[in-house]
Amino acid sequence: MKIPAFFIAHGSPLLALEDNEYTRFLERLGADLPRPRAIVVFSAHWDSPHQLLTADEHYETQHDFYGFPEDMYRLTYPAPGDPELSLRIRELFTSHNLPHQPVLGRGLDHGVWVILKKMFPQADIPVVALSVDSLRSPKEQYEIGRMLSPLREEGVLFIGSGGLVHNLRLLINSDQPGEWALKFDAWIAEALESWNLQELFNYDKKAPHAREAVPSYGKEHFVPLFYVLGTAAKGTKAQRMFQAYQYGTLSLNCWKFE
Repeated sequence: MKIPAFFIAHGSPLLALEDNEYTRFLERLGADLPRPRAIVVFSAHWDSPHQLLTADEHYETQHDFYGFPEDMYRLTYPAPGDPELSLRIRELFTSHNLPHQPVLGRGLDHGVWVILKKMFPQADIPVVALSVDSLRSPKEQYEIGRMLSPLREEGVLFIGSGGLVHNLRLLINSDQPGEWALKFDAWIAEALESWNLQELFNYDKKAPHAREAVPSYGKEHFVPLFYVLGTAAKGTKAQRMFQAYQYGTLSLNCWKFE
């Protein structure tokens, strides 16, 4: 069973408590998908120069944020791990000569559990989390995802969790985006829908307002896109399933890749 891969924006951690158009979309998306054997998430909140991946049987829930309502710190997502899948991923990395390291005891960061709590609230599907390296080139990030593409034939759901427009220094008290954010998202959409990887790999030079949308201090939220695109390397179809904004500079995108 081959399940589509997704890039999903996780927005603010408050998404876990909110009931709005986007959270209801995520709930429907999880309900409508064929049940995956396991879920692999490339998380923007695990940025490392080394390729890391979880190898736990069970996870703690990371509350890796501060200044939020107390209810946020009581939320948990007790999904099981999948050590066998983690080993399979490591074998694929080894066969492609990619140095990597399994990690125990890290827990699931909010880039992973916030969206999964909406999509799969029962927390009964095994999860493996993978780090990203925001300093690698987009092509390198894509190639790492591509190493794992055979797992899509084995019922594994891949998610890149981040945000295409993600600039915390330009937040405003409105969900209405600036023209620059709209233009950047539109450029990305055109490149994805035409599967123009060369344009995407050079987005920082070619996309309008790339510096505002993907600031140098926030690239880790954009790069999960390239990892998850790699897992869909044999596909040629990209579909934007949702588009909205929070605080003017956080885009809530969901892209499906088949």
